[in-house]
Amino acid sequence: MAFVDEAKFFVKAGDGGNGCIGFRREKFVPKGGPDGGDGGNGGSVIIEASSRLASLIDFRYRSHFIAENGTGGKGKKQHGRKGGDLLFQVPVGSIIKDAESGEVLADLDHEHARFVVAKGGKGGGGNVHYATSTNRAPRKAGKGQPGEERWLRIELKLLADVGLIGLPNAGKSTLLSKLSAANPKVAAYPFTTLEPQLGVLPLAASGQCIIADIPGLIAGAHEGAGLGHRFLRHIERTHILLHVIDGSGMEADPLDQYHTLERELALYNEQLMDRKRLVLLNKIDLFETGDQLEMIRDRFRQEGIEVLPISAAVGEGLDLLKDRIADLLKDIREQSTAE
Repeated sequence: MAFVDEAKFFVKAGDGGNGCIGFRREKFVPKGGPDGGDGGNGGSVIIEASSRLASLIDFRYRSHFIAENGTGGKGKKQHGRKGGDLLFQVPVGSIIKDAESGEVLADLDHEHARFVVAKGGKGGGGNVHYATSTNRAPRKAGKGQPGEERWLRIELKLLADVGLIGLPNAGKSTLLSKLSAANPKVAAYPFTTLEPQLGVLPLAASGQCIIADIPGLIAGAHEGAGLGHRFLRHIERTHILLHVIDGSGMEADPLDQYHTLERELALYNEQLMDRKRLVLLNKIDLFETGDQLEMIRDRFRQEGIEVLPISAAVGEGLDLLKDRIADLLKDIREQSTAE
């Protein structure tokens, strides 16, 4: 199933029903007064966040959401029936924007969060409301108001505890498959990950941890280069960032890779620089000697950067990585509870 993280759609709330022009018609009541009922209100269009959904794929098959109209009033002061609301679900982490202005209308960042995107029109009043001392038999009634309608844009930002970022071929997909039960595509060529992948890492001390593998970044990604900033939004909600560096140097110098990732994150959103980060030196199984590893670690240390050597392919260093992730998550959650 394709991953869809943005879409444009149209919503139309129900129109209110018209009021009724009616008069009493009863035996022995020759001049009955007005008794027209009110029209029913139109239904509203409501969006609800649900963790059961993981992408916006449904919007490929449906782009118009229209609620039910209210019905007109009737005689004997009978009100029209209210139009049914239209409720549809979107993934948790969805952001609703006005398609024209770009204004953010709602951020559905938790389960069952709801937002009324279009309010139903109010029903018109029956002629019973228009009777006066000088006009005891009004022959007019209110018209139902039209329901709101608008074009909207929805964007999905994945909710994950940990985000894997790195240049193409850094080994992120392999690492995700070893840390969780996810089964992402793994191949020896760039951009094998064309859409974010999610996996669940079970942690004994702090429960499960959701990991997101973000498609490979390259220099200029914040401006749209490579796969662009389309997927950078998904790391905005992560608590921990794992910089996956190809330690073999086959693609690029390890330290240069780190600086490229840091620069792209800062240019995209400076707030990302405040996130907890771990720098992983991957593919150490390809090192011929231990001295090669130490030389690279020393280069990082000289810039005040501590790296964690791992090999996603053979599983080396992953137990320590899990412990580090668990400790960081524990601190973050304790701090969040204290606040």
